[in-house]
Amino acid sequence: MTSPLYVTARLREAVRVLTADLHAAADLLRTAADVTLLGHVNPDADALGSALALGLALRKRGATVRVSFGPPAEVPDSLRCLDPAGLVVPAADVPAAPELLVALDAGSAARLGWLADRVGTSGQVLVVDHHASNTRYGTHHVVDDTAEATAVLVLALIDELGIPLDPDIARCLYAGLMTDTGSFRRATSATHRTAARLVEAGAEPAVLARELMDAHPFAWLPMLARVLGRAELEQAAVGGRGLVHTAVTMADMTGVRLEEVESVVDILRATSEAEVALVIKEMAPGEWSGSLRAKSAVDVRVVAAGMGGGGHRLAAGFTTTGTAEDVVNRVREMLRQPPVIASQAPRTRSRS
Repeated sequence: MTSPLYVTARLREAVRVLTADLHAAADLLRTAADVTLLGHVNPDADALGSALALGLALRKRGATVRVSFGPPAEVPDSLRCLDPAGLVVPAADVPAAPELLVALDAGSAARLGWLADRVGTSGQVLVVDHHASNTRYGTHHVVDDTAEATAVLVLALIDELGIPLDPDIARCLYAGLMTDTGSFRRATSATHRTAARLVEAGAEPAVLARELMDAHPFAWLPMLARVLGRAELEQAAVGGRGLVHTAVTMADMTGVRLEEVESVVDILRATSEAEVALVIKEMAPGEWSGSLRAKSAVDVRVVAAGMGGGGHRLAAGFTTTGTAEDVVNRVREMLRQPPVIASQAPRTRSRS
């Protein structure tokens, strides 16, 4: 059994290192005149919101800032509300050798997609991230896998810089916090205190929830009907905890935005008889993007890493090749491995 004194000492050291990293990152940003901020490919609200929030804060200090990602070529429709200032530029407009590059919510350089080469051409690279799988590919790092979202670390950086929050910054940070905690399902008391601070600074929870999560075009409904109609429940899988899975084909995606496709897994995960939900999406013939969600007892990050991806204990993803059947079989087999099961608690079915 691990000694409580050892755990306390380890936590104290982690706090010391993170504090020093925040100081060093703030010193770097404080003197920066030109900053390029990148989110990961197919950015979500945490990646783009974190990049925009820090960009807005640095622009207040007089820096020239630009935010980008790639792919896709344009900001997803549901995230456009986060950039009224127009900080996002196309990937083609990102300098070949940025003076200072800030990579946000990207666990590895490869997660920067079209812009991954900028890590090698930039003078300084600051990585701000909350993934345990982060490869620490920058010259400076603010990485904390206990943070609920990268937005939390960006807020700490903005505080370190002494830049006051305004409604636009608060909106971006709240978006990342809300979505990465599953609409606060995985929130702690500290999460709610942070959320309250952002609301007081001008974030509007109802408006953001509607724009980011509750608005879909009509084409989403028939796509959802087809995809959910193919869902399969395997109650004996995952040591009897249950697996529910489905596939989204290229034909299903016709006329549907990527964010609609990405929403399928959060509907599938509501299945009360399954601990794990898996959705695989056909991005090209024979190429699949997989999304994994778990309720509490399984570490899907281990499975995603085994498939060449990564993420968090209860939410992770990967990309791979093969047939749909091949991919599901490989995930099913990995879910049989003992390290995947994070808890040996009774196998009661959760409705959360």
